[in-house]
Amino acid sequence: MINPTFASAQYPISEHADFAAWEKHTSQWIAEAVSSNADVLVFPEYGSMELVSIFSLEIRSDIRKQVLEMQLLLDDFCEVFSEAAIRHKIIIVAPSFPVQIDEKIVNRAFVFSAKGLCGYQDKFFMTRFENEEWGIQSGERQLTLFEASWGSFGIQICYDVEFGVGSQLLCAAGASVIIAPSCTETIRGATRVHVGARARAMENQAYVVVSQTVGNALWSPAVDINYGYAAVYATPDKGLPEEGILNQMPPQLEGWLIEEPDFSLIEEVRRDGQVFNFKDQQTLITGLKNEKIRVVQVSV
Repeated sequence: MINPTFASAQYPISEHADFAAWEKHTSQWIAEAVSSNADVLVFPEYGSMELVSIFSLEIRSDIRKQVLEMQLLLDDFCEVFSEAAIRHKIIIVAPSFPVQIDEKIVNRAFVFSAKGLCGYQDKFFMTRFENEEWGIQSGERQLTLFEASWGSFGIQICYDVEFGVGSQLLCAAGASVIIAPSCTETIRGATRVHVGARARAMENQAYVVVSQTVGNALWSPAVDINYGYAAVYATPDKGLPEEGILNQMPPQLEGWLIEEPDFSLIEEVRRDGQVFNFKDQQTLITGLKNEKIRVVQVSV
């Protein structure tokens, strides 16, 4: 098995003059990761909100109007990432986008590959800001397992990775890596995400890749202040780092964290680790408010 190289973004929310300027900016970021031989690119939660900068001041200043206006850009947004993934023959977890489904707005991370758009994951758990101020709601109770030539992965968006249920179900279905796109404004918020990511790595004996927004965008009422850092975590077990940290970037820098995790080590610790976190966890009964959660599989 050939191990993939992951590129996880520490991504600034930037202002753009128009959609073409945003597209050029995004293409440059993708090209930089590709030049580092990355196979899987991970962008953060709500990185798409920088598109609000191309709207009028009236729309930019209204936290609810802006997500409705963004629906006009959704198809073009997806096309940019689809074309890039096809052209470079890579997998891209795009910045999450607030998507309108009937009367509901959900936080959705689209995934693109050499096949184009191949699926998405909606966020399950909403933060208080999303719920109480922004009007973003919980997505459908469906987890997507993305199957690549090198293995399978799932996505747990920001707050979701602070709870075990999604990652456990995804790993039980075959995932060996969990991708955690995130957007936090404080050290506390970033810490909660990273503590959750490390816990998910340990209890599932899996890799977890975190991408976060960084820097300030004071023109945006939704993502005005951002603190974060990219990281790749593992379970602290045989052949893996003692503290379970494969790699981290210093906080608040802009750029890509590049890492090539060895997936044979995940197979080994699950088979014959110092402990059997993953195997023992399968004996637990999980649920989400008595709702049935489906896991669907798509190839990438």
